[in-house]
Amino acid sequence: MLQIGFSSPAPQIDGALVLLVEEDAALGGVGAQADAATGGAIGRALAAAEFKGKAAQSTTVLAPGGFARVVAVGLGKPAGRTALQFEQAGGHAAAALTRQTEAVIDAGALTAEQAASVALGAVLRAWRFDRYRTKEKPEDKPRLVSLTLLVADPEAARAAWAGLAPVAEGCFITRELVSEPANVLTPVVMAERAATLAKLGLEVEVLDEHAMKKLGFGALLGVAQGSHNPPRMVVLKWPGKSGRGNQLDKPIAFIGKGVTFDTGGISIKPAAGMEDMKWDMAGAGTVIGLMAALAGRGAPVDAVGLVGLVENMPGGNAQRPGDVVTSYSGQTVEVLNTDAEGRLVLADVIWYCQQHFAPRFMVDLATLTGAMIVALGHEHAGMFATDEALAGQLLAAGIAVGEKLWRMPLGEEYDKQLKSDIADMKNITGRPGSAITAAHFIGRFTNSVPWAHLDIAGVAWSTKDAACVPKGATAWGVRLLDRLVRDCCEG
Repeated sequence: MLQIGFSSPAPQIDGALVLLVEEDAALGGVGAQADAATGGAIGRALAAAEFKGKAAQSTTVLAPGGFARVVAVGLGKPAGRTALQFEQAGGHAAAALTRQTEAVIDAGALTAEQAASVALGAVLRAWRFDRYRTKEKPEDKPRLVSLTLLVADPEAARAAWAGLAPVAEGCFITRELVSEPANVLTPVVMAERAATLAKLGLEVEVLDEHAMKKLGFGALLGVAQGSHNPPRMVVLKWPGKSGRGNQLDKPIAFIGKGVTFDTGGISIKPAAGMEDMKWDMAGAGTVIGLMAALAGRGAPVDAVGLVGLVENMPGGNAQRPGDVVTSYSGQTVEVLNTDAEGRLVLADVIWYCQQHFAPRFMVDLATLTGAMIVALGHEHAGMFATDEALAGQLLAAGIAVGEKLWRMPLGEEYDKQLKSDIADMKNITGRPGSAITAAHFIGRFTNSVPWAHLDIAGVAWSTKDAACVPKGATAWGVRLLDRLVRDCCEG
């Protein structure tokens, strides 16, 4: 992680300097001092670049006076500004500083919380997955290792940052898991990595194939049976309210689809783009990162995260279209398409969650359907919810952190389409409304527990940079759900 420090404004600064500038405002504080020290060169350069301080606007001035570079980042108008806008400013700053080893941000006009938000955005943007790059030239590698924010009250800023840094760490855990190639991150390896989070105080339980067979996980095991890599289910418990070693008291529950590679099974996918299916475990990756964030910041809440981990392969023992499986709930499923496997995995894990934890509510995350990408593109994740309060809380949390949701419909007319001629239900319907009927399939395993299903197929991976997210694995959902917990579940 990028090293973050907070300090009182210094009378003289060398090296790289970041100025946070309100729209149509003159330079002030350290910025005014730096401009004076350069004989007005900074101000002239910003004027020549037509820099107005608009939100998301940035420009870089190279070698003005004694500085290596000065980066100006716009904050926009002061009215109605949110923490997200300060995060985005930090992200834009980090993106402009990749050629510097260290830099200073003038945050003297900001509150401690606003300065911490700037730091969070910078840290999130500066992350990079380069584990498998062996021949990259040193001059091509980002160099930024430390960032110091100049603030009026460094102690208060450090305290605010202490509550945000574990969330960034949780995002990085998710991004790393989702970025790993499938030959490295098998279900067993992913379970092992999740188990290392016990060092944060999480209570971890891993169920192997034998344990799941004994329980009757017919739906999940059916997906896994074509692969040489055995499945796992991981249960991560955070006793933030009840205390370690005690039974969780009506915990909030998060469930993730973890298909570490999805060929589609016998209903095999086209070759083009199949490499992307290494991140079909992004829902599970998000749950693992979220639980690490909650534990890392000591969230005063009882929470449980469950992930079903499988590989969907077309082996000689693979599940066939037309097979009937018996889920852990006892309900039978006619598997008409083996590429509609994520809902089968979730069915058993969600039922297990209810049987063992009696949760207050459940939220599942899954890269479930291509239909959701067709409907919403890459700007929103789809949300299906049976509880109005939970739906509203999720929508609000998403807006606050910039991870937007769009609520999708549920209705009996969709549910009826799951009727099978030979079993309790079938796992696919026709193409129309297929993301909705997929949600209804999962909903058949939730009983009366308040539940929301987040289809993150369009947002788990990005092909372009965003303010606080470099292209690649986004860790979408870690911050949203952490915000949900902070705002609605603690205390």
